[in-house]
Amino acid sequence: MSRRFLFAEQKVPRYTSYPTAPHFQAKVGPTIYSDWLSQIPADATLSLYVHVPFCTSLCIYCGCHTQVARRKDPLREYVSLLGRELELVMQRTSVRKIARIHWGGGTPSAIGGAALAEIMEQLARLADITAVREHAIELDPRHVRPELVHTLAALGINRVSLGVQTFAAHVQAAMGRVQPFATVRRAIDRLRQAGIDNFNFDLMYGLPRQTTTDLRETIDLAVGLNPQRLALFGYAHVPWFRPRQRLINEADLPGVTERFDQMNTARQHLYRHGFEPIGLDHFALPSDELAVAAREHRLHRNFQGYTDDGSAVLIGLGSSSIGRVPQGFVQNAADVVEYTRRITSNQLATVRGIALTDDDRARGKVIEELMCYLRTNLPPSSNLLDAPAQETLAALQHEGLVHHDGRLIIVPETARPLVRLVAAAFDAYLPNNAARHSAAV
Repeated sequence: MSRRFLFAEQKVPRYTSYPTAPHFQAKVGPTIYSDWLSQIPADATLSLYVHVPFCTSLCIYCGCHTQVARRKDPLREYVSLLGRELELVMQRTSVRKIARIHWGGGTPSAIGGAALAEIMEQLARLADITAVREHAIELDPRHVRPELVHTLAALGINRVSLGVQTFAAHVQAAMGRVQPFATVRRAIDRLRQAGIDNFNFDLMYGLPRQTTTDLRETIDLAVGLNPQRLALFGYAHVPWFRPRQRLINEADLPGVTERFDQMNTARQHLYRHGFEPIGLDHFALPSDELAVAAREHRLHRNFQGYTDDGSAVLIGLGSSSIGRVPQGFVQNAADVVEYTRRITSNQLATVRGIALTDDDRARGKVIEELMCYLRTNLPPSSNLLDAPAQETLAALQHEGLVHHDGRLIIVPETARPLVRLVAAAFDAYLPNNAARHSAAV
């Protein structure tokens, strides 16, 4: 087996933050987060992420924090909790201007259009949403009903992310999510008719029974629906973390060589369709705002992936959601019962986080630059190029995965899918728990 394939099997973070979530600590709780919120300048702008941990059915491949809502009462209670959490947060900060809103999950629309409207009405009372530039929501194409679409348009939703994953019927059956092409096309048509015309699609490789032919055919069909952005993710089989994945037959999963071939096939096919690569795993048409931000060096990476959002503050609402303030990161209780207990006790739901040190910020900047632009120039006064980093970079350079010339670090285009390995060279926390992460490809 090629050493490149051996590198591809290494377990490294996706670096949607640095330090990454496994290193968050319980000592950062509601009191510290409250203090951090109070210190944010009043003229700052913030982005808002709202997590809804419910779906109408569980997909066995999914690694998200979600559960099936079989009754309406828990959904109604959760909506009330989100409203109360919003009040608790806004009481602790003088910032009122919101630039972006993102609904994630789970399936945010599981709470219903009326509940989405209720939360937005409360948000409009507590904050200034008149300058919201992007209002995005993640949707399950199987549940995009006309009445929901009407509500989304009325609320000002202007970007929709759809979980497509694959159009191959035999792969859908093996992964526990049957979703014919006609279903996705109908959802897109309804959204466009309502005036919503900005779309992201999530596609996946490494799925059970999937082939490179399946990937090419899925990409052709997806591109035919005219999305502006596509994300290409490798399926992460982590049954110890998500027990539902034990229902997937591991014998149906492609090996590392097959995954590598699938990933390369998909990337090259997207290039042929005119999509530009954005960082590790996103693709955009040249005219899309994300592609423009990449060219203008305004690209960032956060818990939703790649973004041109320059806000220094990200407020996370809902169970398991992660927030970012200048002082550090915070995360809410992932368990809905614990989240409920804290909010009903008029506490912030923060259960862990991390206060950033100067070293964290320096390493985080280098890692984000690598993840966004495949290159970074280390500050002359930094100690980031320590012995462990030099040893890792030397091994990667020997395989052609990085060019290391003094403090200039460049990942060649051919090694773009393995950029996480280069970023990991600057991760001071990684040696303590590399096994908790997914394979590099």
